[in-house]
Amino acid sequence: MPHLDAAYNLALWLARDERNAEDVVQEACLRACRFIDSYDGRSGRAWFLAIVRNTFYTWLEQNRVERSSIEFDEEALAAEGYDMGQLEWDDSHAVEQYLEQEDSRRWLNRALERLPAQFREVVVLRELEDMSYKEIAGVTGMPIGTVMSRLSRARHLLLQHLKDTEEV
Repeated sequence: MPHLDAAYNLALWLARDERNAEDVVQEACLRACRFIDSYDGRSGRAWFLAIVRNTFYTWLEQNRVERSSIEFDEEALAAEGYDMGQLEWDDSHAVEQYLEQEDSRRWLNRALERLPAQFREVVVLRELEDMSYKEIAGVTGMPIGTVMSRLSRARHLLLQHLKDTEEV
């Protein structure tokens, strides 16, 4: 239960659709219950996120959906933002700051969505879920060196996508 938010966040970034992410997390919960005996007692978070990741790729294969054709719901992925009702509309600086922050968030989300799933997942696990390289290696089943190089490549691609959208 304590890792459901992280599981949903990962599933949402991979599936890029709320309903599909919910389905993936639900199936991952069922699998976790079914295979609880395989849990070695170490990081429950890494163990569960690995199940979520594997469930997503199984779901993707079963549904024969191309990764690039999955819909993206930008609003569902917006990280913690300001509550519009709490903004002081009299303060034009606060409104301006809010709008700039929202633009930056959308800009970053668009660039992140353009990353292939293999790169997007390591960025989400490292930057949004704050997992260590070792934990990411456990979740993805990759050697730590591969995690590090994939993360480096993902950051490079993300930067390139950000530069490309900035020029438009």
